[in-house]
Amino acid sequence: MKKNEIIELEVESLAFGGMGIARKEGFTVFVKRGLPLQKIKAQIKKIKTNYAEARLIEVLKSSPLETEARCSFFGVCGGCLFQNLKYEEQLAQKQRQVKETLEHIGGFSDLKILPILPSPENYYYRNKMEFSFSDRRWLTPGEIESGKIIEKDLALGLHVPGIYDKVLNVDECFLLSKSSNDILKKIRSFTRASKFAPYTTQDHSGFWRFVVVRESKRLNQVMINIVTAYHKNGNRIVVELARELKKEFPFITTIVHNISRKKAQIAFGENEEIVIGPGYIEEKLDSKLYRISANSFFQTNTLQAEKMYQLISHWGDFQKDQVIYDLYSGTGSIAIFISDMVKKVVGFELIPDAIRDAKVNCELNQVNNCEFVEGDLKENLSDPQALSEKWGKPDTIIIDPPRSGMHPKLPGRIMNLNPDKIIYVSCNPSTLARDLKVLCETQYQIDLVQPIDMFPHTPHCETVVKLTRK
Repeated sequence: MKKNEIIELEVESLAFGGMGIARKEGFTVFVKRGLPLQKIKAQIKKIKTNYAEARLIEVLKSSPLETEARCSFFGVCGGCLFQNLKYEEQLAQKQRQVKETLEHIGGFSDLKILPILPSPENYYYRNKMEFSFSDRRWLTPGEIESGKIIEKDLALGLHVPGIYDKVLNVDECFLLSKSSNDILKKIRSFTRASKFAPYTTQDHSGFWRFVVVRESKRLNQVMINIVTAYHKNGNRIVVELARELKKEFPFITTIVHNISRKKAQIAFGENEEIVIGPGYIEEKLDSKLYRISANSFFQTNTLQAEKMYQLISHWGDFQKDQVIYDLYSGTGSIAIFISDMVKKVVGFELIPDAIRDAKVNCELNQVNNCEFVEGDLKENLSDPQALSEKWGKPDTIIIDPPRSGMHPKLPGRIMNLNPDKIIYVSCNPSTLARDLKVLCETQYQIDLVQPIDMFPHTPHCETVVKLTRK
């Protein structure tokens, strides 16, 4: 096998991350955009000791698991990698990936892995989408072939995978909501006529940077967050845009303006100004009300997040005399959700703004048994005796870390706290398996594993694991 060689393959399954897995004479080949049971031609791009990576050239035989992609931009924007794979098969592949990752990385066997929980909605399920401005528009093959004169100096949409400076104008996206597509078209039209240029990373000039749309699925509230660079007349043009948006789309609840002077392309501003409305939206999960500001974190799939929190409540079997520690507590969504069931929840969070939002959400729900501790977890958990004396010994610890998982010191410090039960919520099976391996070496055992499809048509999979003492 040589680099750039074109070979025929049959794709067997999907790897975690979304690449197709095929084998040539026993040697593993990962194929980008390959689907299970396809017969394909692929070009070898990288060769490693134990595997190769290849690019799909031609599908020789379609898979019986394929379906027609709904979006006209499928295959270009990269937002929905598996729209052309039947949803039932997406679930089956994610289920298998969780099982194999826990077995291969964690060294576990004979685990009780429950059937994956499908998303209540396959389309229009997201409550937040981030769209980028660019002065370099990516043209689709159809646009190029049309021969029409197309304005290329301003695009508002989604980045093409692997192309950091070009943006695809997305006229219709099936992830957020139908109305969000109309809002995006209006913003694109207004900004193109505004004579303010989009921000460019080439020389860090320009004004328009991002549009972030947030929606509450239960309360039908909509927030538009306009993120721009600084300009002395910037406030005026954003206020004008906000007025036109509110006039055309009266259901918009609030519009905010975030101003970023940083070169890094992040949809976050150091200064925020409320242009219309209260500056936040609200959402309900079960009976709990949550306030969501422009830059606060909230689970992106509202309906599925509610199911996941209900699962945590069920598995926790919480009692009124119990103290619960919530690690990586964020804006307090889990802590508040379970607050009625326990004596006290102590949340640990690094980001001050998240703790501020958590306290506001407690006030909204008249919750007075949640405390939040700011700081680095590995430092906050370094003295388990002092921690237990101050906050009470935890009966259950809930862990919901970022994709990178826990710091290497944390599993040991969690075990020193000796909770009866641990509930680990993970968005990355690989780091989950790594952390579980340490927790289960001596002190804990895995009772149940529940994969959850939080993001249909993507490679991502959420997993909740219940651990008890041996």
